Amino acid sequence: MRLILVAHRILIGAAIGFGAFYAVWEARAYRETAESTHLLIAIAAGLVTLLLAYYLKNLKRFVG
Repeated sequence: MRLILVAHRILIGAAIGFGAFYAVWEARAYRETAESTHLLIAIAAGLVTLLLAYYLKNLKRFVG
C-alpha cells in the first residue's frame, strides 16, 4: 500500500507541475491574442491545479 501512495504522490505532483505550466501557457496566449477562450482555459487549469495541490497536501486525510 505504501508503494502505491508514493507513486500516487509522484503522479499528482507531476500533474500539478504540468497544470501550472499549462495555465501559464494559456495566460500568455491570452495576452498575445486577447481571445477569451484562452483566459477561461487558463483560469480552469489554475483552479484544477490548486485543487490537486490541496488534495496532495491532505492526501492522508482522504486515504484514511
